[in-house]
Amino acid sequence: MANEAGILHVDKEQDCKRFSIERKENETHFSFTREFVTCDDEDYEIEDGTTHVLYATGPGPLIKIEGLDLHDYEWGMARVQLLKPGIPIPRFPEGTFPVDVSAEKVAVPSEETTYWCHVYRLPDRHAGFLPEQFEPRIEKKSRGLVHHMEVFHCETRDPSAAIPLYRGHCHADDRPREVDVCKRVLAAWAMGASPFWYPQEAGLPIGGADFNRYVMLEVHYNNPDKISGKPKKLVYKKKDEIADDCLRLSGHVDSSGIRLHASSRLRKYDAGVLELGLEYTPKMALPPRMDTFYLSGFCISECTALGLPEEGIMIFGSQLHSHLTGRRIWTRHVREGRELPELNRDNHYSTHFQEIRILKEPVHVLPGDALVTTCHDSTLDRENVTVGGFAISDEMCVNYVHYYPKMNLEVCKSSVDSEALDNYFRFMELWENQATSPEKDVTGNYHAISWTPLRADGLKSLYETAPLSMQCNQSNGDRFPGAWEAMPQTQILHPLPPAEEECPEE
Repeated sequence: MANEAGILHVDKEQDCKRFSIERKENETHFSFTREFVTCDDEDYEIEDGTTHVLYATGPGPLIKIEGLDLHDYEWGMARVQLLKPGIPIPRFPEGTFPVDVSAEKVAVPSEETTYWCHVYRLPDRHAGFLPEQFEPRIEKKSRGLVHHMEVFHCETRDPSAAIPLYRGHCHADDRPREVDVCKRVLAAWAMGASPFWYPQEAGLPIGGADFNRYVMLEVHYNNPDKISGKPKKLVYKKKDEIADDCLRLSGHVDSSGIRLHASSRLRKYDAGVLELGLEYTPKMALPPRMDTFYLSGFCISECTALGLPEEGIMIFGSQLHSHLTGRRIWTRHVREGRELPELNRDNHYSTHFQEIRILKEPVHVLPGDALVTTCHDSTLDRENVTVGGFAISDEMCVNYVHYYPKMNLEVCKSSVDSEALDNYFRFMELWENQATSPEKDVTGNYHAISWTPLRADGLKSLYETAPLSMQCNQSNGDRFPGAWEAMPQTQILHPLPPAEEECPEE
């Protein structure tokens, strides 16, 4: 094990056994066995979520490990999910073909965060198909720049309706209003994720007589160095030739996208994607200098009662999503006040490794069930408040779940009720002498507060008790009919019993 200074020390209790080393040319393969839970306080518990694997290489011979300074060697870290479910990877049927939805030479703006949208019309030769698998196609030079991507279907009442082939900022003022219908998620990828395949019983139908052929690719570029991708004119001279004016590209120019491996093989059910967690809004915030702060987003029973089919849905995949302060994420499943087994959990979450994970067993969610997604965030390195939003320096707390059969409910997320938040800011002004004001927007009011542990605890209490503003949205972006403001939080009257201790107390 290594201490904070990067110095290795030999663990007093050795739990790794049966070491095996195999050298082949310039590669070395080694393996060992170890219990997932060793009951050794110095050991890393291997769980269903992300495991961080550290490694170091250097010239031999290695005489001893005790006192080894990692800074003297090449070392790094890999993030993996070691305990994947034992589900075999399906083979593509005969006649499977690729469908690429990619950006086209995007000159990435010199901004930290850019959401770039590209509307694309699927070729007529693809009359109707189901993706067997989808995967990212990231240009080598864009690795690390492309943070995540989504492909949305443009759903219209008239399947022959044309959508402008817009290419530009997703939130630009001049984006055509017709593009607003491109909201139903068809595929999604985030940094670190591996290819995703559909189960044998369900698929996501694309094409057909009633299917509008327009889709939209949304790419999130994370460009912290703010390097410009705009072209500039450079003059250079070849030997013994006159000067040429040549248009060269400086910075980032990207054509990444998502590839669908498609076939005509039919499935029993149509699949869909449902968003759970917190609304993308600055109403949800994290105070600075906090080791632990929890935020929860609710998909309440009133929404699932209206949006789910009578027989319910089967969730077979889950992609947990947060930004830089996220440390742990999990989603709880509640039925009539009683907590059922968790939908998904990652106790070692990293924004740089966001897989869509196939669940060990599909989870049956019924109308009237509630799903609560919670993020454990840490802001020890932040000097001011972090608000919810789209930038990588903002925060999110979301679970994108893949399910069947397809339904009209697309988004089931929450934020704190606006009136309750206004009352909180008014209290901070009147009783805490903070510079909050009705004249400021939400972000301005959060930044006007001089944060202390006591004030952070007050904000925590607000989030735990205040009513909710709900996004109970259909696939066209409209809310389901009903009053979705000032909704009560889900109450868990009968929580799951604590997990049995695997390690006896000393």
